[in-house]
Amino acid sequence: MNVASLIQSVSVVFWLILVGVIVLVVLRASRNNPIKRGGLLILAAFVAATLISIVSMGLVFIAPTERGIVVTAYAPGYRELALEPGVHWVVPFVESVTIYPISRQTYTMSIAPSEGAIQGDDSITARTADGQEVFVDASVIFEIDPMKIIQIHIQWQDRYVELVRAQARGIIRDSISKYRVEEVYANKRDLMVKEVSDTLKTKLAENGLIMVDFVLRNITFSKEYSTSIEQKQISEQQAQQAKFIVEQKRQEAEQARQVAQGQADAAVIKSKGDAEARIIQADAEAKALDLIAKAIRDNPNLLNYQYISKLSPSITTILVPSNSPFILPFPQTNGITTTP
Repeated sequence: MNVASLIQSVSVVFWLILVGVIVLVVLRASRNNPIKRGGLLILAAFVAATLISIVSMGLVFIAPTERGIVVTAYAPGYRELALEPGVHWVVPFVESVTIYPISRQTYTMSIAPSEGAIQGDDSITARTADGQEVFVDASVIFEIDPMKIIQIHIQWQDRYVELVRAQARGIIRDSISKYRVEEVYANKRDLMVKEVSDTLKTKLAENGLIMVDFVLRNITFSKEYSTSIEQKQISEQQAQQAKFIVEQKRQEAEQARQVAQGQADAAVIKSKGDAEARIIQADAEAKALDLIAKAIRDNPNLLNYQYISKLSPSITTILVPSNSPFILPFPQTNGITTTP
């Protein structure tokens, strides 16, 4: 409780005491037992209650979130400096104080009946550059400039909220009228919000208000246009789905082509390897035959030796018919006997 409120409470107590004293004096007098100097007691209680009331009427407490404008009977009709936070004295019956909040305030204009500052539909109806009707929900966060609070009192008093509402609605309508409907809800919405914010900030500053933020809460379109937007979005989604399916099929075809190409490359590599292996093998066999032919040419008995070495080592005598020639032309050798 601040000092001003405390003294006001004390003055109420003194007035109650005065009433009690009057009742007691009258009651005692009615019983022929008057209080000595009762009238003086009543007068003293009255003077004390009056003085305390006058003091309480002159004391004003200003909270940290407030500023006070002193309206006076003296020219120019107000004090040139606003009352700062704390306890102040004003002349009772000559001066009065109007208190203004300097904390942040929010003014909301909404289509929802329970959200806006005004009950019912308080949304902003506007038309785009191509004639489409739109409904805008918006909020303006603002505060009174403490340095211009006397200007607010002189020009608007407690009607400064009406200024915020009127300026916001007019500026929003003007801004929307510059854009086509698809620009409002899509690619130029941020630009529009910035334009409204900058213009509104300037207008409010000219009237002693500081705009903290402008919030574009929602944009609602007419039923017909909303339906067309929905159909367009459905068509775009279907087109995207078809494009996705085509891309998926293309990737599958590319994957199959790469697999087939890989298999064909593997077959070519395998065939090439087999051919090279056969060439190497044939080349080796040819070289081997050349070596064998050379060895036979240099040593004609080599074939006989190979033939004999292939026979069982235990065979020492071979009998052949007299009319059958030898398989190989054996030379005449010692130790080998032929019997016809």
